[in-house]
Amino acid sequence: MATEFNLPTTLSKTSMRPSKRKQDQLREITIETNVNKYAEGSCIVQFGNSKVLCTASVEEKIPPFLRGKKQGWLTAEYSMLPRATHERSGRDVYRNSANGRTLEIQRLIGRSLRAIIDLNKLGERQIIIDCDVLQADGGTRCASIVGGFVALQLAINKLLKNRIIHQSPIISSLCAVSCGIYKGIAVVDLDYDEDSNCDTDINFVIAEDGKIIEVQGTAEKEAFSFEQLREMYDLAENAAKEISRLQREALAK
Repeated sequence: MATEFNLPTTLSKTSMRPSKRKQDQLREITIETNVNKYAEGSCIVQFGNSKVLCTASVEEKIPPFLRGKKQGWLTAEYSMLPRATHERSGRDVYRNSANGRTLEIQRLIGRSLRAIIDLNKLGERQIIIDCDVLQADGGTRCASIVGGFVALQLAINKLLKNRIIHQSPIISSLCAVSCGIYKGIAVVDLDYDEDSNCDTDINFVIAEDGKIIEVQGTAEKEAFSFEQLREMYDLAENAAKEISRLQREALAK
């Protein structure tokens, strides 16, 4: 069941969303953990019809630029499977390189996760977060961050259990959610129909204490006001609490 929240009275509770959701209503979100027996951490996260497989792989080596610095590293890779969208897309391997959108998204995922981990406590090892979109219906970068954190936490739990590290390097949990202006109204968790027709599209990456790690957004059609930005932030802040609860429940299993 999709989730809605009690918003400040300044925000309208009605909208004409294609999904018939209220403006503060998330799509149904599920997180299934330990879906890959080989990865140190793994999950499939689903936001409505968007599904992303996230794995965390631990390597006992670090990139050359970190040698001798006695710290670890975390990076991320993102990809869409060929039939994740309405039409089949070619694999990056046949294009010899990832496209600009793919590079932008995987850098966002990597930056977001590095913001909540103490790389010195990780030791001289690297964690790679792989986010592979199985099915896309909007919000895949936010779903990747949500699932990427869960996969990361599971990998860290395994390192602690096996006494490979003795302190958790994770400083805070984090989640992400998209917001936008659709037909003049601020809405949360855009699906493809809204994302492709909205006036504004913003992705919020939020830490456990409510502080913002990153805001990535633009006016797609019309410029937006500071008041509208505040409305979108209020939606994101409330949604983050619910997404964080779902992450905790998934990890507790």
